[in-house]
Amino acid sequence: MEGSCKLVVRLRVLIIIKKIKKNENETWRHVERPRGKFYRKFWLPENAKIDEVKASMENGVLTVTIPKQEIKKSEVKTIEIN
Repeated sequence: MEGSCKLVVRLRVLIIIKKIKKNENETWRHVERPRGKFYRKFWLPENAKIDEVKASMENGVLTVTIPKQEIKKSEVKTIEIN
């Protein structure tokens, strides 16, 4: 089974699109794998470093790595009431 995979980040949403084409040389009596298009969305958190997203595919397994920024804890300042 052949196909192409595409990853897009738009407005803090990671979109994965996989088009699956049937290989003309394959002959099956029964196939449980889908044909056509796979489409999935993942909403990314505010601290995701979108410019540093990396992806790799090995043996048909897609791995997406999204680093995150350190969130600085805001200081709490007590204000005296007069």
